[in-house]
Amino acid sequence: MSQAIGNTALAYARVWHHVDASDRILGKLAERIALVLMGKHKPIYDPSIDCGDYVIVTNARKVLVTGRKSETIIYRKHTTYAGGMKEVPYQDMMRKHPDEIIRRAVSGMLPKNKLRERRLERLRVFPSYQMGIVGGNVLRSWEDGSLPSDWDPSVPTTTMSLLKTLNEKP
Repeated sequence: MSQAIGNTALAYARVWHHVDASDRILGKLAERIALVLMGKHKPIYDPSIDCGDYVIVTNARKVLVTGRKSETIIYRKHTTYAGGMKEVPYQDMMRKHPDEIIRRAVSGMLPKNKLRERRLERLRVFPSYQMGIVGGNVLRSWEDGSLPSDWDPSVPTTTMSLLKTLNEKP
């Protein structure tokens, strides 16, 4: 029997999730990513503790927006100099920096507190399917943004993933 009281280190372990953004709606995708970055999918969630997981997003160039948003969205930033307002339309941003579109959408979905930047550091966005060396860390992959069919709320995600990987290996 375990002598540990409260949540153990395994409960707080971080898992790497992979998301394919092909033909996905930007807002719904960003909302689901924000929930995983905050750790709301875990039974040990606490708003004051950073217990979220890592998220890798691939195919950022293929993300969709609904309605006329592709014509009307304008990304703004200011250089802090007089007259330093820079505006970039959605079409140009998608062509030059598609990863920045998803990063800004997820940033808008996260709570505006001191944990925001730390959570955003765990988000990795790639314009194509090539994710480099970080792809070897992925334990969970979800295509449509919903929870997988084998997800059990009574078992922490990290434990389920570890048990699944242990059962698959001979």
